[in-house]
Amino acid sequence: MPELPEVEVVRRGVEAHAVGRTVSSVEVRHPRSVRRHVPGPEDFTGRLTGRVFAAARRRGKYLWLELGGEPTTEDSGGEALIAHLGMSGQLLVQPEGTPDEKHLRVRFRFADGGPELRFVDQRTFGGLHLADLVEVDGIAVPEPVAHIAPDPLEQIFDVEAVAARMRNRRTGVKRALLDQSLVSGIGNIYADEALWRAKLHWARPTATLTRPKIRELFGAVDDVMQDALKAGGTSFDALYVNVNGESGYFDRSLAVYGQAGMPCPRCGASVRRDSFMNRSSYTCPACQPTPRNAHY
Repeated sequence: MPELPEVEVVRRGVEAHAVGRTVSSVEVRHPRSVRRHVPGPEDFTGRLTGRVFAAARRRGKYLWLELGGEPTTEDSGGEALIAHLGMSGQLLVQPEGTPDEKHLRVRFRFADGGPELRFVDQRTFGGLHLADLVEVDGIAVPEPVAHIAPDPLEQIFDVEAVAARMRNRRTGVKRALLDQSLVSGIGNIYADEALWRAKLHWARPTATLTRPKIRELFGAVDDVMQDALKAGGTSFDALYVNVNGESGYFDRSLAVYGQAGMPCPRCGASVRRDSFMNRSSYTCPACQPTPRNAHY
């Protein structure tokens, strides 16, 4: 599943190639890809035709395009096209006339006759739909995104407020990092990498963390995500690509995630894999010792 850096790489590509352009036509090739748009495919295409992609935004793993033009109702704060990438969704920019991808689901053509924007999704777990924009903490976000917390790369992210909330919870630190109501956008890969950089075990109770240690942890979160962005994200297969169809290569720089049995880059101890919430956690047993009061 793409995490924050991967979605941000896609957002930047869409911003560069699609923002400011007027949609001339929308072709829905597979209705499942717009299943979240309850009024149906015809309403989806009709409401997007003639609109302008005014801005490309992201919060956590959510990506959306704000729409220019007339809102749907007089009291609406505007609309957005939300893109759920799911397990295999791709937003690709392709020159007009480029052969269709095998799993092309939705095609956007533009009035300027330039490159198309295509939604390609092999497994059709992802999809597109329209939603109203609402204001949350002074920022316009789609209504389905309003419930999640700001992510660490947003200017409004308040690490001191998050630290206070974490210290008041009876949970392990990794569970807290994955809690979208506390902080959004951190998934399994980057949680493990940030915890390794901060020398924290994933089961360390949040109540035992000092504020300076939490600040250090989120500094590590920011660092690992910035490093991933520079590398174009993490690609474990051909399903995650940027808008030009290129894979990221941050997987070559992973210190512990997926590295069970390999030497820790810092101390040389063998990386350990533990079962965690129906998935895995990877740690260095020397750099990140299991706390006596571990919260599993």
